[in-house]
Amino acid sequence: MTHARMDTPLGPIGLRWEGETLTGVDLEPDSDNRWTGNTPPEPVTRQLAHYFADGHGTFDLPLTLKGTEFQRRVWALMRAIPPGETRTYGSIANELGSAARAVGQACRANPLPIIVPCHRVVAAQGLGGFAGDTSGRKLEVKRWLLRHEGAQVR
Repeated sequence: MTHARMDTPLGPIGLRWEGETLTGVDLEPDSDNRWTGNTPPEPVTRQLAHYFADGHGTFDLPLTLKGTEFQRRVWALMRAIPPGETRTYGSIANELGSAARAVGQACRANPLPIIVPCHRVVAAQGLGGFAGDTSGRKLEVKRWLLRHEGAQVR
């Protein structure tokens, strides 16, 4: 697995890949050396740069999404949410015959935030959490991503 850091309007993000396949996005990469000296595959940097430039870029990248069958079903539904739109944890849960809390846990386990847009999943009354946080920097990242895409942020 190869690692690199990419500068974005959110600050640096960490990227992990094997060959040409993206395996992880870290919104808060630590400062160790594994994040330096490597260049991500060109499609990854190009598509992320396009997304950060206009908020409506879509991602067509080879991905490895390791998770349970339920998590992969949630992630597939998240990938179908267009930029600028949101769905609630409850609506996704209803579609899957599950519970909103289980959808939230699948969002939290998402190894590819931004690419698999868990930020587009919100609570019925408010923003909900992001990457396991219900306040602080990560929630501000969620708010920024939604605004960047032109979504109504509650």
